[in-house]
Amino acid sequence: MLLTPLYVPTIVPTQMASLTRKERSPYWYCCFTRPDGTRTKVSTKQTNRNDAMAVCLEWEQAVTKAGHGALTETQAQKVVSDIVERVSGQPLVFHTVTEWMRFWLKGKQQTRASSTYERYHQIVEQFIEFLGNRASLGVAHITPSDIMDYRGSLEGKGLSPKTCNLTVKIIGAALNAAKRQGLITYNPVEALDPLPHEAITKKPFTHEQVSDLLQKATGDWRGAILAGYYTGQRLRDVANIRWSAIDLTQKQLSLMPQKTKRSKKWVIIPLHPRLEEEFLEMAGQDDPDAFLFPSLAGKPTGGAHGLSMAFSRIMAAAGIDARMKKPPVEGRRSVSQFSFHSLRHSFNSTMANNGVPTEVRQLLTGHSSEEMNKVYTHHEWKVLRTAVEHLPKV
Repeated sequence: MLLTPLYVPTIVPTQMASLTRKERSPYWYCCFTRPDGTRTKVSTKQTNRNDAMAVCLEWEQAVTKAGHGALTETQAQKVVSDIVERVSGQPLVFHTVTEWMRFWLKGKQQTRASSTYERYHQIVEQFIEFLGNRASLGVAHITPSDIMDYRGSLEGKGLSPKTCNLTVKIIGAALNAAKRQGLITYNPVEALDPLPHEAITKKPFTHEQVSDLLQKATGDWRGAILAGYYTGQRLRDVANIRWSAIDLTQKQLSLMPQKTKRSKKWVIIPLHPRLEEEFLEMAGQDDPDAFLFPSLAGKPTGGAHGLSMAFSRIMAAAGIDARMKKPPVEGRRSVSQFSFHSLRHSFNSTMANNGVPTEVRQLLTGHSSEEMNKVYTHHEWKVLRTAVEHLPKV
């Protein structure tokens, strides 16, 4: 009777991790077996034998788990962190996308204006929501495809190319900070070219249009429109002017615009005779901290119930067509050619058309960019007052 021999599997002996040194190298090298059975030799970058052996054993354990498909990303991060902590005394910190984006955002809360921070906050949370489960992965897992898909989702919501580019730029700023801290080796936003877009400049109001606006404005809006036209300040800054900023004796307005709060730059503007008349009619408030326009103060500019939409209704009542003359791209929101900001353009343009030098207009509007106004020099108060008086009386 023939007996069938039993099958005995071949057992390949696994060599334990060991250390060796190369000639002329101060470092110990770790020798360990890969999952495919081959041996490899990797520098531990350690000169102390005990430290090198500790690193070597960690590597061997991680490779063994990887060979059995049991090494998760979290475990791999822990292995690296343990090695760094053992050698340097400090653990290596890893961040998920959600953790890093919110950590970066928290820093901006201390260095940016509140309106800018709110915009960043909205973009960060929208990006995290868009990524879904991928937001729980390490920040290094963000790919150019993630960024491209996110930008595509913004386009699908009707946002303009300019807005999409700005949103992606903010995400890129957060990832650049991660790159500077060594959390990622490259910024995936850099792989994308910005969307082409046509720059749209707000048009200035004519003298007649400002008169039409004043006829239809009610309550605090009348004074706010005059303040915007005769000071060139932005809607949020006008809405939050306090009586302490008005000096009727010196006939001037002093304020720190929202955009220059970080640099603590003040703007001092002579009161136009027409604006002075309006303020004298409104005078009588004993509290210097009271708002000039209390019904507008503290309100957001955006949104269905914001200041910008309220001003749009005044324009419509005045018969001013704010829509673009050419139809917008299908699926995208239309852009208005007029807004409260057009009063700022009127302020600047009227003075420019009357020969007021660029540097004088810069002092009055608060422009700090050399791209906006090229020259900055000191001017006597008389020159500034004369410049403002070029604006017609409405």
